[in-house]
Amino acid sequence: MNVRRLISGTAIAAATALGLGTLSACSSDSSAADGNSDGKLDVVASFYPMQYLAEQIGGGRVSVTTLTEPGQEPHDLEISAKQTAQLQETDAVLYLKGLQPAVDEAVSQSAAKTKIDAATLTSLEDHGSTEHSHEGEEAPAEEESALDPHVWLDPVKYAEIADGVSAAFQKADPAGAAEYKKNAEALTAKLTSLDTSFEDGLKNTASKVFFTNHAAFGYLAERYGLTQEAITGVDPESEPSAARMKELQEEAKADGVTTVFYETLVSDKTAKTLAEDANLRTDVLDPLEGITEKSRGDDYIAVMEANLKALQTALGAK
Repeated sequence: MNVRRLISGTAIAAATALGLGTLSACSSDSSAADGNSDGKLDVVASFYPMQYLAEQIGGGRVSVTTLTEPGQEPHDLEISAKQTAQLQETDAVLYLKGLQPAVDEAVSQSAAKTKIDAATLTSLEDHGSTEHSHEGEEAPAEEESALDPHVWLDPVKYAEIADGVSAAFQKADPAGAAEYKKNAEALTAKLTSLDTSFEDGLKNTASKVFFTNHAAFGYLAERYGLTQEAITGVDPESEPSAARMKELQEEAKADGVTTVFYETLVSDKTAKTLAEDANLRTDVLDPLEGITEKSRGDDYIAVMEANLKALQTALGAK
């Protein structure tokens, strides 16, 4: 993938068009929140990365709630009866189709006026197997065939989604269009700066391979010329085989890997077992699926900056 240093006008226009295409019919002269007595646009976000976008872009004009509570692993979320009712009454729902099956089903049955699927606002990719081959070796068989939903870990793609969300909010609440546009531009500037920090910070490293607990960092790795080796696939609850664990031990020696990364919302037992067997360090690389007291920062930008520092240390940035 070619790294785009700035979000192009073409990408923004495409994201905007896609964003508007995902909207249910909504009267252009309706108030910001027909069903909200405080006059704000009611937005239900599926999990933290969507919540962050809604809050940053919506500002004071929106009231945001999330279906995934802090500390809850989002992949296996089950929707409660109360949340189902909430989805029927909300003005807008912001979600990422393909990450949370229960949310996808509930949204499809929801009467929400505005449905924004973040997966339609950028391009998703099939990152295939969690393994990679060395020169002279056969490529490993594909282990994952579904599109990878973890797009928010690439600041460029996340910015594309932000533009689409802004366009959707502007259509749902025309009176707030200027504020939504201004807020989205401010967020995009932050994400562009973050992208630059990652690009510069990971340009010259002793190794380009990093180990993770589950395959959440495919987009980030591709963006910055790295290789992710995941213990498991995109599902963090899956169990690795003994053969996979042995492969990773050999991989660590071949590629100069120093660290096995684990995450805050999933058990670190397997990662620490691999680290012990391969004589490697452990550290946190946060997939930002939720913010808790264990997070190394209180929002998306802060945690991503902590992730960059962790990668620089593990990869031997020079």
